[in-house]
Amino acid sequence: MKWPSEVRLDRGARVLTLRWPDGNELTIGHAQLREACPCAECRRLRLGGDVVRAAQGLTVTDLQSMGYGMQIVFSDGHARGIYPWTYLAQLA
Repeated sequence: MKWPSEVRLDRGARVLTLRWPDGNELTIGHAQLREACPCAECRRLRLGGDVVRAAQGLTVTDLQSMGYGMQIVFSDGHARGIYPWTYLAQLA
């Protein structure tokens, strides 16, 4: 899968929108992104039967491109997960 041609972060609406080269757009909520964090710590919690819950009012504070995906930094301080583009496409 290729990377998006555009990435838009809307802090007010608390959504991340990805536009792909073919024109498709995917919109994912900040809470959904946090709860689906792919980092080892969050995966361990989910595999153990726990649920990763986003704090009320949580927002994305920063995005860093990593080539095959992006690192997302959240207002709760969590910044460990790198979200591959293919994973983000599956979340939407």
